[in-house]
Amino acid sequence: MPFFGIGLHIIIALFFAIHALRTGRPMYWLIVLFSFPLLGSIVYFFAEYLPSSKVEHGVKQASSKALKLLDPSRALRDARQAFDLTPTVQNRMRLAAALDDAGEYGEAVEQFDACLHGPFANDLEVCFGAAKANMHFNRPQVATLLLEDIRKKQISFRAEELSLLLAKSYAANNDKTHARSEFIHANNTFGSTEVRASYAMWAVNTGDIDTAKQLRAELEKDWQHWNKYTRNLHKPLFNALDSAIASYQ
Repeated sequence: MPFFGIGLHIIIALFFAIHALRTGRPMYWLIVLFSFPLLGSIVYFFAEYLPSSKVEHGVKQASSKALKLLDPSRALRDARQAFDLTPTVQNRMRLAAALDDAGEYGEAVEQFDACLHGPFANDLEVCFGAAKANMHFNRPQVATLLLEDIRKKQISFRAEELSLLLAKSYAANNDKTHARSEFIHANNTFGSTEVRASYAMWAVNTGDIDTAKQLRAELEKDWQHWNKYTRNLHKPLFNALDSAIASYQ
């Protein structure tokens, strides 16, 4: 039995060592893991593995949603207070993002514009936030320019989110050629539910019902593998898409 226990500790340490190498963790973790297999594995689990896991991500998402339901204006209120007390660029960025999340799109654009004319003008997160706010504020031309500039600077930055938002900005600009090309790129590269559903809705709106039905069929295959929670989460999206397709039949 003791031999089995020692072997199990080493196996667990090896698992975490592989995780450390694959995710680019500092090399000192290998020394910790193999010098102290049991203690090292426990420390690594809580310090590195759990914070990056889907479990903690899901918990954080659920907690964030619950707090937003209980006090929907808290994030914006806190951001305003922080900026009023200390009007730094970082706090302005935080306020701009909170305004956008709260639906205060006009003011969000103003705050992001101020960030874009300061020392963080080339910060990709600022540019992406500004692009989202401008899309929400019905200024897709500005959003398109910002997103295209981000892609030129760093093609891997928020690749899926940027591709989908860029496709939507082209669509809002009534640039069907570029919109279709970008939707196809996003679908072929990422193929997520949000990408497929957005592409399908755009296809319906442009009268391309065949493409919309094909994408709906692909989404149905995904549906079969989802649990109850995931199905309930995406059901409104599916219902909206089904209604849109049905209106053309």
